[in-house]
Amino acid sequence: MGGAALYQLAKRGTRVLGIDRFAPPHEQGSSHGDTRITRLAIGEGAHYTPLVKRSHEIWREIEGETGADLLTQCGELIISSDDRKSSVHVEGFFQNTINAARDHGIAHERLDASQIRSRFPQFNVQDTEHGYFEPEAGFVRPEACIGAQLSLAEKRGAEIRRGETVFVFGTTPHGVTVKTDKGFYQADRLVVAAGAWLPKLLGGPFEKLLKIHRQVLHWFETDGEPSRFAPQNFPVFIWELPDAHQGIYGFPVVDGGLKVATEQYGDTTSPDTVSRDVDPREIAQMYENFVRSYLKNVSPRSVKAKACLYTVTPDAGFILDRLPQSERIIVASCCSGHGFKHSAAIGEILADMAQGRPMPLDISPFRLARFSA
Repeated sequence: MGGAALYQLAKRGTRVLGIDRFAPPHEQGSSHGDTRITRLAIGEGAHYTPLVKRSHEIWREIEGETGADLLTQCGELIISSDDRKSSVHVEGFFQNTINAARDHGIAHERLDASQIRSRFPQFNVQDTEHGYFEPEAGFVRPEACIGAQLSLAEKRGAEIRRGETVFVFGTTPHGVTVKTDKGFYQADRLVVAAGAWLPKLLGGPFEKLLKIHRQVLHWFETDGEPSRFAPQNFPVFIWELPDAHQGIYGFPVVDGGLKVATEQYGDTTSPDTVSRDVDPREIAQMYENFVRSYLKNVSPRSVKAKACLYTVTPDAGFILDRLPQSERIIVASCCSGHGFKHSAAIGEILADMAQGRPMPLDISPFRLARFSA
């Protein structure tokens, strides 16, 4: 989100500085893993759809300027059933997705179990399951998206301080200040988009408002004809499993393995103490519990596994707002496990907020006040 805002501000000719404690794109936060799902009909709420639509436009604009491969629209299959034990992000996710598609005129199909088997035989669905297919959905490449935006931002004059840790920020009568381990800066406005580091950096109510959960991304080898899991034959998917208490999601094979993951919301952690190593037992359990019975021709042989972080609000929604104590400081926590698809448009919104411009998209659902109502 910060990189997207940096790009948008630099694009407008604004003098802008970006600070990151690492060297983005990196694997320390929530914006890595080769691929991230993008979908137009959003089961978390129809108010997200304008964000992802605008993001698709921006990705295509950046592709046209840089030649980078950012957005692949291979389609998306959501599988659910009336007697399922799991849900994804919010209750009613499947029906919410259909409602959003209808409200926004998004092309989609409803599939029964036999149609899913005929069209996508890689999924071992039960007779009681049904599907939603969205042809314009697919995946974006987070590292490539971030890298392209940062490169364009620097090309347009933005300054980026990599490997620099922010300790504290504050306000003055005429602006904001930021102190890091390498310097002291002053500016007119500040956008804080620090992901899993937000609770510690912001303190106060944010330490209770934002919970950090470790997630693991898995890549498994496939058996048989490799093309059956290629993007032209296999969609991104979200599956509210019928007989497990967690759903799974996954991707076509694009970088040497079938990527599949579930979501964990039990234990909380912090970005400074989390284990970023993945134990072989975690990989074996993932395959046994969430892959073996559901995806055909997927091997237990692991290609790789990586940890990432979810920064989650109580309602799994975003935060896009100014701090109550200062209108000069803008906070962006656009995650809860479904954020990257919207990030390009959110960068544009953050730039509008920083410059005091009217915003074409409605961000009222993302205000802080909703947590105190």
